[in-house]
Amino acid sequence: MLAFTFPGQGSQRPGMGRPWADHDSWELVAEASEVAERDVARLLLDADAEELRDTRNAQLTTFVSSLMVLDAVERLGVEPSFCAGHSLGEYTALTATGALGFDEGVRLVCERADAMHQAGSDNPGTMAAVLGLDDDQVEVACRRADSDVWVANFNAPGQVVIAGSPEGVAAAGVVAKELGAKKVMPLQVSGAFHTPFMAPARDRLRKAIAEANPRDTEVPVVSNVDSLAHNNGTEWSSLLSAQLSSPVRWKHCLLTLSELGITDFAELGPGAVLTGMAKRTVEGSRTISVSTPEELDKLLEWVNAASPAGGIQHEGEHLFASERLVVSPAAGVFTPVDHLTDGCLIQVGSVLGHVGDAEVRSAFAGVLQSYIAVGGERVTPRQPIAWLRTV
Repeated sequence: MLAFTFPGQGSQRPGMGRPWADHDSWELVAEASEVAERDVARLLLDADAEELRDTRNAQLTTFVSSLMVLDAVERLGVEPSFCAGHSLGEYTALTATGALGFDEGVRLVCERADAMHQAGSDNPGTMAAVLGLDDDQVEVACRRADSDVWVANFNAPGQVVIAGSPEGVAAAGVVAKELGAKKVMPLQVSGAFHTPFMAPARDRLRKAIAEANPRDTEVPVVSNVDSLAHNNGTEWSSLLSAQLSSPVRWKHCLLTLSELGITDFAELGPGAVLTGMAKRTVEGSRTISVSTPEELDKLLEWVNAASPAGGIQHEGEHLFASERLVVSPAAGVFTPVDHLTDGCLIQVGSVLGHVGDAEVRSAFAGVLQSYIAVGGERVTPRQPIAWLRTV
């Protein structure tokens, strides 16, 4: 069984959009720019590390990048049984499952980032990763610091993040080393996220979450707050609000997914931080990260390797690792090519039909299994047109 996981703030990096600029999924960037009233393309292509470190840029670009990857993966026909996301990534997971629409997700992420940035400016704080110390000992270090410092992220065994005032984080770091921590590493962030320092942002975000009105989903999302799987939309209003000032229980989310039968974890989005956490947390798990178009074939091979029959199958769901979809490049009436029939060999670039004046060309080589769209049908951009089995 497969779970999609989505990274949070900190995974962004300069130029992370360049590999996608010529890919069909890049069209999401224009949509996001219009909704956010920001030049998301420029941020993904040209922004430097300092500009991307700004919470408002980091969250928006990571969210859009992850959804570009998801869009490309969905075109291959790969679907998960569960989703989860780390902090910001939880919003990506909710958009991926349909609890939030794309526009709603963009607006909510922008509001969240603005609120967190403002809270960080009004009440300056910082964060640090404590490595090599048990969870309970890190909590002891925070209490013994006798200052404004709390556990913010339970990431993986031996990897916990603390946050609070600069003085509090420094004091807790000293105690953590006394208790046996191998390293205390300051993080380059603009606030003490997932602590009481974010309470003003939480108050501001409640209204935006209520307006988004999350919907029920078929694919459950495991929450950072309680480490439980949820598919009831009404539950997310309180969960997303609480998430801002509560610790991210990511290690516990991974263990929950494992208990639910998940064996395979695919991280979709920039970086591979969550992949490393899954390896450390869930013994025997299979992991992969996908952040560029070139890694899509690697994903298919990875999915295919899970089953000698050539695909993963689990109750109520089928993942065909050797099958691919050709999708519409535009909106309009579809006209198939007359001479193509089921079983025909298709080459890369073969024309399968037309949508209005636009050619529908296959990005893959394979055997035509069937047309999904019928002649005369009005289709939308990215709607599946034909189904191929790769050779």
